[in-house]
Amino acid sequence: MNQEFDLSRIRERHLYDGLEEGPCIGEELLLKGPAGNIEASTSYPATMAKDFAVAVICHPHPLYGGSMANKVVHTLSEAFNGMGVPTLRFNFRGVGRSEGEYGQGIGEAEDLVAVSRWLQKRHPAAPLWLSGFSFGAYVVMRAQARLESSRLLLVAPPVSLFEFESLPPVAVPWFVIQGGRDEIVDPKVVQEWVRRQPRRPLFRLMGDADHFFHGRMNQLRRAVEQAWFRLR
Repeated sequence: MNQEFDLSRIRERHLYDGLEEGPCIGEELLLKGPAGNIEASTSYPATMAKDFAVAVICHPHPLYGGSMANKVVHTLSEAFNGMGVPTLRFNFRGVGRSEGEYGQGIGEAEDLVAVSRWLQKRHPAAPLWLSGFSFGAYVVMRAQARLESSRLLLVAPPVSLFEFESLPPVAVPWFVIQGGRDEIVDPKVVQEWVRRQPRRPLFRLMGDADHFFHGRMNQLRRAVEQAWFRLR
C-alpha cells in the first residue's frame, strides 16, 4: 500500500477531547497482539498532509483507570490530526476489549510494537511518530529505539516512578511537556532527567498544570502544535 490511502471505507465520527468536538474519519478495530486482541481506534483528518507521518499514542497506567479514552490522549490525537497526520490510539493488554493482563510496562511495549507494525504495514512510506502520556511515555521510551520512530512526544513522563535510566537513549527529535503542579510525577526530577539526555529534547514546563492537565487541554494542544515543527 502506498501513501495514497482510500478513506472512503472508513466512517466519519467525532473525536471528543472534553472541550470541543472536531470531525474526523476513523475505525474501531481489534488487532492481533502478543497477548491476544488489542482494541484500537484510528483517526484520519479529512485532509491529510502531503508526505504525512503516522502517530501512535499511548495511554496512562492501566491499573489506575488509564485507557485510550483519556482526555490527554484525545487532545494529542486532535493536535496531530490538525497537522494532517492520522493517529492510532489503543488499549494496553487487560484494558477495555484488549486481552491479556498488565505487563509491568514490558508487555505494554510489546503491544505498542504490534500496533505500530500494523500501522506501518498500512502506510509503509510514512514516518512513525510515537507519543505517550504518563505511563504511556514510559512504554514509548521502552519501544522507541526498536521501532525506529522518527519523532517522540512525551507528556508527564514518570521518571520518578519507573526505571528510565537503563532505557535506550533517544536519537531523534523529541518534545517533552511537564506540568509544574504535577502531584504524581515530580517536575524537578523530570527537568533533571531532561538535562542529562545525550540528545536533549525540546522541553516545555506548563507551570500551572497538574498531572492530568485539568482545565489545560487547549493549552496542551497549542503547545504541541507550536513546538512540533521546531524540532530538530
